[in-house]
Parts: sequence; C-alpha cells; structure tokens
Amino acid sequence: MTITKTENGSALTLSVEGRLDTVTAPELEKEFSAISDSVTDLVIDFKNLDYISSAGLRVLLAAHKKFVKKGSMSIINPSETVMDIFEVTGFKDILSIK
Repeated sequence: MTITKTENGSALTLSVEGRLDTVTAPELEKEFSAISDSVTDLVIDFKNLDYISSAGLRVLLAAHKKFVKKGSMSIINPSETVMDIFEVTGFKDILSIK
C-alpha cells in the first residue's frame, strides 16, 4: 500500500493505493494519528485502492469519529469493488462517499 499526502491549508487529502487489509491497516492508522490538529477536513482518495478488508474498515470508522468532531471526512473515487464492500457492510450510510 502506498499513501500520498497533499495538504491545502486546513484540508488534507490522502491518496491510498493498493490493498487496505490486516497487514497494511496499521500503516494507515499511523498516518491518521500523525495528522496535525490544524487539519479539519480530511479527504481520502481511493481511486487506486484495489481492496479493503474489515481491518481497513475499522481504521476508517475510527478516523471518521475523530474528524466528524473537528470538521469533516470524505472518501472520493472508490472503485466498484470497494463501493460494493461499503454497501454490503453498511458503511455507505455512515461515511461521506463522493
């Protein structure tokens, strides 16, 4: 998994590429923990994410709880496969997905 960060004032975009699973979820969790308190709007670009497991969903849910309190969090460009997982798990009703 590769994570690319793009900051723009109080907004941060994380582009995630590859697989978000049990092995890589801790890496994304570490990235979320390292985000500055000045960031209020988080965008996660899943354009190049091939797969997400329950471990990845858990990390997203924890980040969502944190960022909804201080601003917003949205997911953009999920593939059809990732969107199917969001639909089956009910995450499409929890997360802001564009």
